Amino acid sequence: MRKRIGKPVYLNLTLKIMQFFKNLISSALGTLIALGLFFVFLFVFIAGSVAVLEEDGKAIEIESNTVLVMDMKVPIQDREPQSFSFSEALELDAEAHGLNTILPAITQAAEDERISGISIQNMSALGGIANISAVRDALLKFKESGKFIYAYGDYYGQSDYFLASVADSIFVHPEGAIDFRGLSAEVLYYKSAQEKSGVSMEVIRNGKYKSAVEPFLDDNMSDENREQIQSFLDHIWDEILADVSESRGMTAKELDQLADNVAGLTAQRAISAALADGTVTRRAYKEKISERLDEEDIEYVNFIDYMSVSKDKKGKGPNRIAVVYAQGEIMYGEGSSKIIGQEKIIKTLKKIGKKKNIKAVVLRVNSPGGSALASELIWEEIEHLKKTKKVVVSMGNVAASGGYYIAANADEIIAEPTTITGSIGVWGVLPNVNRLANRWGINAEQVTTNKRSISYSAFEPLSNATRQEIKVGINQVYQTFLSRVAEGRNMTKDEVHEIAQGRVWSGVEAKEIGLVDHLGGMETALERAAVLAEIEDYKITTYPKYDDDLESMLGELFRGPFGNIKQQLPPELGLWLNHTNALKEPANQIQTRLPFTLNIK
Repeated sequence: MRKRIGKPVYLNLTLKIMQFFKNLISSALGTLIALGLFFVFLFVFIAGSVAVLEEDGKAIEIESNTVLVMDMKVPIQDREPQSFSFSEALELDAEAHGLNTILPAITQAAEDERISGISIQNMSALGGIANISAVRDALLKFKESGKFIYAYGDYYGQSDYFLASVADSIFVHPEGAIDFRGLSAEVLYYKSAQEKSGVSMEVIRNGKYKSAVEPFLDDNMSDENREQIQSFLDHIWDEILADVSESRGMTAKELDQLADNVAGLTAQRAISAALADGTVTRRAYKEKISERLDEEDIEYVNFIDYMSVSKDKKGKGPNRIAVVYAQGEIMYGEGSSKIIGQEKIIKTLKKIGKKKNIKAVVLRVNSPGGSALASELIWEEIEHLKKTKKVVVSMGNVAASGGYYIAANADEIIAEPTTITGSIGVWGVLPNVNRLANRWGINAEQVTTNKRSISYSAFEPLSNATRQEIKVGINQVYQTFLSRVAEGRNMTKDEVHEIAQGRVWSGVEAKEIGLVDHLGGMETALERAAVLAEIEDYKITTYPKYDDDLESMLGELFRGPFGNIKQQLPPELGLWLNHTNALKEPANQIQTRLPFTLNIK
């Protein structure tokens, strides 16, 4: 007797067959997508490798009467991005350029007989005043070779003009302008916003100047915070005025008055105020260069392309000076090219310590600080390294809080006059949603075995006992911080405390109060490292070395046409979002960090 397949069994069998084909199709599609991604990755990797081989195998063609066009519209960092880049392989715009390639290229261009001059054109000068100042100083030395520098802009932002002011002649478009009005700083405050939203930050700090957390506590700027911001802005502005006045043949007082009157509001007003030398269109600007060289046949080479010629020119001799780049926020963990993590830095310093041909180390610090624990661990490794190597710190745009912590015990510290540094203080911040939870009818219940089993809950008000616990930890970190600085700078703890408490200083101020030994850039730091190590001829090796992984490569490939969304935000909102980095890990709750919401314009 033939058995019939009942409806439920038939339906079940049908569903299983459908599920089988669904899984089969999904697997096939998944395989095809994976293979597609693999071939895309392989193609880009090969293309990038071929591009690198071609660059290494064939020098850039440079003719006589060549003018280098400096038209970089990406940020200037301390170090050229080291990781494999799909953008570079596909010949897209680079995400950044490093001083380690820009400055040697300018130096080589001064010695290159084929190079007649440099044209600064429409440069959106991004990267911080200290880094821009370093490029400007290199261009000043370039002019000592007798070669010319011209500048042209449709419009000059203030940083653009600071850089362009080094030129022999400055030209602006007839409908353009020069934005020269002085520096300003803007800080956002969130106290009322927290009260309205029900989401607040529980803050514990040490030091009356620790303004990183002030916006959570008030709606207005404190007198102490206003005092420190005014002080270092004035010093930075004085440095800018001094540099521009020397190049433009004016007094600093005259320039200051021009800034008060916004004298560059139109191109004609800028010329009348001697901020610029003439108005020209883009096409007419090339005629100005031809007139300067008295030549019609002029070759123009992009400065970015020329930089590749200088990448491997790093000195001579068997001795080495290691340049270790520490840039970004300090976070507990491995770290990356954009984040300082103690593990990567410690491994790097240990590796350097074992190399006998490395006689000295220059630690290039560009960091607002971050994790106190990570800073201490890096400090300990530097202290160990000093037993066998001379260590010099070179400060970039900012080396504050944790950034200064890891610099404090170097044999010597070099800062740019415009470097923002100091901020020796500690704070802790915890998010609290108690009022918001009550508003939404959310109640958090806890079960514990001991009185203090729960150290903190975001759904409950911060207890006095917990606040006291955090204060003990913060005070301990602050006392350790004071000790580290006192030991490194040959001061007493009381002397350090007087200039600490979270206060921020300019490089000039830091030298006056003993936090810095010399003013200058990387070149000065390398010179001092060579003197301390008692060597003359040396080569430079750069660290850390970063390994590429598939995840980071694919992340770059699929970041979209708009790039990193955070970079597209207004500076005020982008800086506000940085506060969340302090809350990512429990180890980061105690912070040695510079104010995030400071936006200098």
